Amino acid sequence: MTDHINSSNFSPSTLTTTPFTEDDKFHDECGVFGVFNTPEASTHTVLGLHALQHRGQEAAGIVSYYEGQFYAHKSTGHVADNFNTKSVIESLPGNSAIGHVRYSTAGGSGLRNIQPLFADLASGGFAVAHNGNLTNALTLKKHLVAKGAIFQSTSDSEVIIHLIATSTYLTLQDKFIDAMRRIEGAFAFVALSEDCLIGARDPLGVRPLVLGKLPNDGYIFASETCALDIIGADFIRDVDPGEVITINKNGMTSIKPFPIMHPRPCIFEHVYFSRPDSLSNGTSIYKVRKNIGKELAKECKLNADLVVPVPDSGVPAAIGYAQEAGIPFELGIIRNHYVGRTFIEPSDTIRHLGVKLKHNANRGELDGKIVVLVDDSIVRGTTSVKIVDMVRQAGAKEVHLYIASPPTTDPCFYGVDTPDKDKLLASRMSIKEMAEYIGADSLKFISIDGLYRAVGEANRDNKKPQYCDACFSGEYPTPLTDNNASDDDKQFSLLTDYKK
Repeated sequence: MTDHINSSNFSPSTLTTTPFTEDDKFHDECGVFGVFNTPEASTHTVLGLHALQHRGQEAAGIVSYYEGQFYAHKSTGHVADNFNTKSVIESLPGNSAIGHVRYSTAGGSGLRNIQPLFADLASGGFAVAHNGNLTNALTLKKHLVAKGAIFQSTSDSEVIIHLIATSTYLTLQDKFIDAMRRIEGAFAFVALSEDCLIGARDPLGVRPLVLGKLPNDGYIFASETCALDIIGADFIRDVDPGEVITINKNGMTSIKPFPIMHPRPCIFEHVYFSRPDSLSNGTSIYKVRKNIGKELAKECKLNADLVVPVPDSGVPAAIGYAQEAGIPFELGIIRNHYVGRTFIEPSDTIRHLGVKLKHNANRGELDGKIVVLVDDSIVRGTTSVKIVDMVRQAGAKEVHLYIASPPTTDPCFYGVDTPDKDKLLASRMSIKEMAEYIGADSLKFISIDGLYRAVGEANRDNKKPQYCDACFSGEYPTPLTDNNASDDDKQFSLLTDYKK
C-alpha cells in the first residue's frame, strides 16, 4: 500500500502479516538506506534495501519526498515481493528517499512498527529510520507520555520523533542533536525532511553507517557498503562515531556534537551480521572471517579428514581454517537457497525435520570421515544438535564442531534479536556439557583474543576494549537504564504494549 502523506492520511500498509519461524541464529533488527539529490531515488532505495535484505526480512518500507509532499509504501515481507512493480515505484516520486528493512523481535512485528516512521512536525514533515536499540527508551517514553505525548507505535524508534518535536531548538539539525543527547544505547539513523537528508551514528559507533556518492552528486547513507555497490555509488567513508551529517542542496556538512569517546563498534558485524562482500572501516568482512578461521586453526588443531562449513555463514571461516590447518575443504552440507519461511503448518514433526528444508548432508563426502564442522556461533544450540546429527547420520566417523566466535553468554541490548540469558546455551552449560548436549565428539570456540587478532588487533584491551563484545564478555559499554527499571516501570511497559 502506498500513501500520499500529510497529517490526515498517513497510514502504513494493511497487508496481512506473515508469521516467521524462529531459528537458532542472531538477527540484526534492521538495515537503513537514504539517498539525496538523484533521479529515481526510490529505485535506488529499493535496490539498496535489496542488498541489505539479510539485515531484516520481516518488513520493509520507503518514504520519499517530492514537491512539498511525502510518499510512503510499507509492508511485511521481503523487498522483492513488495517493491516489484512499476506502479509501486512511480508512487514514490522525488529525488530523495529513505528506506528500512526490519527483523522484529517478539511482540514488535505489528504493521504500525514498520519503518521509516513519519510525523508532521511544526517545522514540516519528518521521516526517520533506525538501526539499533535505545536502552532508555522506556524511561523516556514514560516521561513523554506523562507530558501528553501520544505514541502511534510500540517501537522505541518513535521516541526520537517525540524528542525532536518537543525540542526548543530552532533548526532541525539542532533539534535532532538535542534529541540524540537524551538517548542511550546504539543507533544509526537516516532521516528525511523537506530540504535535507541526515545520517547519524551513536557516540560509540556500535551500529554501522557508511557514506557514499553517486556520479551525479547524489549522496547515500547505508548500513553496509554492499548497498552502495548495487547502485554504482562510490564508498566515501564510514560515518564516524558520534557524527551527524546533514546533506542539502548546498552540499554536505558534518558536526560532532558529543564528547569524544573510545569507539566500540559491534564485533559481531565481523562474525555474522555484515555481508561478506561489505567493508567495515575499510577492511573486507570476507578476509576478516577467513582470518577468524585461521586463528581458530592455530588455537584448535585436529588431525581430521575434512573441514566442512555450516552454510552459508560458516563458509569463509571454514576456508581459513582449512588453509591454515592444511586439511581439505569440502561442501559436506548443501544448502537449499529456495527456502524462506516454512510453507506448511509447523507441527512437532515438521519442526524436527525443519533443518532439512534448508540443509542436507552430502553423504558422498562425509561417509567414514573425521569432520571439522565450522559454524559462526551457537545461540540456543537447537540447530547445532540437528546439524551434527545429520552429519553423523550421513556416515561421518567423528564430528568435531568448531565455532568462529567465543561462547555467547549474554544477550545484546543494542539492536540484535537475542534470547534471554537463561536461553543461551553457553550461559548455562560448560563447553564439555554443551558438546554432550549437541552430540559432537568435541566442541571448540575461538578465544576472544583470537577474535580480536583476526580483526586486526594485537589482543583485546581489557581496560579499553576496542569493540562492543558484550555478548561474549557481559561488559556493556552503555547504561542499561530500561533493563534496570523498577517493577512499576516494567508494569508501565506492559500496559503500553511497549516491546521491540
